[in-house]
Amino acid sequence: MLKLSKLAFATMLGATSSASYASDIDAMQAQLSQLQQQMQQLQQQLAAEKAKQAKVNQQLEEQTKTIAKQTQDNTETALSGVKFGGAIRTNYSHTSYDDGNKNRGGDFDFDIFRLNVSGDIGGVLIGGEIRFFDYMTAIKSAWAGYQFTDDWQVQVGITKVPFGNDPYNSHNYFFSANYYVGLEDDHDLGVMFKRKVADNWQLDLGFFKNDELGGVDGYVEDRSHRYSYDIVGSRTADEGIYAEPSKGLGEYNTFAGRYAYYFEHGKGMTTEVGISGLAGGLHDGQDRAGSYNAWALHVNSVINNWNIQLQHGEYDYNIDDTNRIAVGAYGFYDSIATDATTSSFNVAYSVPVEWGPVSNLQFYNDYSAIYNKSDDTADTWMNVTGVSVAAGGLFTYFDLVHARNQAFVGGSVAGDSNETERRFNINIGYYF
Repeated sequence: MLKLSKLAFATMLGATSSASYASDIDAMQAQLSQLQQQMQQLQQQLAAEKAKQAKVNQQLEEQTKTIAKQTQDNTETALSGVKFGGAIRTNYSHTSYDDGNKNRGGDFDFDIFRLNVSGDIGGVLIGGEIRFFDYMTAIKSAWAGYQFTDDWQVQVGITKVPFGNDPYNSHNYFFSANYYVGLEDDHDLGVMFKRKVADNWQLDLGFFKNDELGGVDGYVEDRSHRYSYDIVGSRTADEGIYAEPSKGLGEYNTFAGRYAYYFEHGKGMTTEVGISGLAGGLHDGQDRAGSYNAWALHVNSVINNWNIQLQHGEYDYNIDDTNRIAVGAYGFYDSIATDATTSSFNVAYSVPVEWGPVSNLQFYNDYSAIYNKSDDTADTWMNVTGVSVAAGGLFTYFDLVHARNQAFVGGSVAGDSNETERRFNINIGYYF
């Protein structure tokens, strides 16, 4: 009986173990099935998240493209639009040659109100400037142009005559003595071909039919009402140097060219070396009355904060029976020799600053002279020591001028004085 009981107990124990083992396997299979279901759910959720992220990325890409296109359109609109600007300027002067001015401690006057336009309309470039003085109105420039290649541009209208250091052969408010014989910042009516600075060289070629007022037969009451100096007549022996000329003359069919080569010679150091020339005819309203020509060699060098300018040249008006001609600008007639030599030497030093609104100071000394004159008068020279101050929209010149036989400094280019005159000048301009 005992043996049977042990056997029965063993049998019962084995059956119980087998049942337990089977139960464990079923439980594990259920857990595995549950895990597989969870994995499938996670995979579905992951796929849904990926699809959602892809949609978001696509939307962001479309928005980026839209913003980029809008930016491009806005940029093209800005570049193809027309921009207006201008300036309002006042002037203080204290001079050695005007007793009334000295007694008053100098004079403070309105200088100019000017308007500028630039930009392009439908691919046509435009540029212009008109100046309003209290005694006259003058158009400095007014042209239309076209960029017909990456390098070449054409301008038609009242545009700048290419000659000498560009854009100016000076740093001060009064320019150089060259300006007063029509060889700095001169503007005439014609066509200009300009090659942009590329491959280290620049070429400007122009044909000018006549001056900006239409030449000797231009429909103007006063041929001195202009921005830049041009010949307006010949001088007779008994005519005053400031008188309106009795015999009118005007330039016509002038060819002008300027070539400049630009190179670097160290960090922050560049130099432009160039040559300029022009030649044209003179007309008295009925017939050709002569010819004229001019040439110049020029150097414009930037050495870090320094700017050094050199220029040397000659001009020659070939007119019978006179060695003196009349020129006009700013409502004022003056006289110059029919031929002479011109030279200039300018030095400037720029200092960036942070003094409230003041951002830059430029100190300069500009010297220029006209000599070897055909009328045998004394040399003309002008020395301007000064500083220009940039402060936001304000730009101010402080100039101390010493000169001899110089227009607007107590003399005439055809003067014969041995006296050195002085002018202290402050020109304050707001540019917008």
